[in-house]
Amino acid sequence: MKKILIVVDMQKDFVDGALGTNEACAIIPAAAAKIKAFEGEVFATFDTHFENYMETAEGRKLPVPHCIKDTEGWQLDAAIAEALAGKNFTPVEKYTFGSVKLPELIRKAANGDEFSIELIGLCTDICVISNALLLKAYFPEAPVAVDEKCCAGVTPEKHDAAIETMKSCQIDII
Repeated sequence: MKKILIVVDMQKDFVDGALGTNEACAIIPAAAAKIKAFEGEVFATFDTHFENYMETAEGRKLPVPHCIKDTEGWQLDAAIAEALAGKNFTPVEKYTFGSVKLPELIRKAANGDEFSIELIGLCTDICVISNALLLKAYFPEAPVAVDEKCCAGVTPEKHDAAIETMKSCQIDII
């Protein structure tokens, strides 16, 4: 069975930048170690916005410019970038919480073989859960898991709530 790891939005703005948290900083060593040890196909999503962010629907509801393409905050956290440097990974820019491109990229990578998907990253209660639910909907028979020790939410309470919601939707929590 092919193994697929999705590294969700491990960008500077979510770690120690505009929307960073202590919890996000705390998961970096575990996430980097998981990436380095992982044997399989790796995809890394990039939350991607542009200079007009404040004029978008998201910008009106979350008026904190972040992950503006090609800025420092859009770049991967240094430890995550170093872990990925040794991997042949596929970057996936996404313009909203869940990536609609990711399922097709995974389907192509699997090339007809059975596969499992594991997600790690930020933020558990926004982009991790959005991608996990999207992938479970696309691939209902594939094992989909989230490593909760390699994820952080906007708050610890929201992280825990997202984990419980994913459990209810038959996503394995490891």
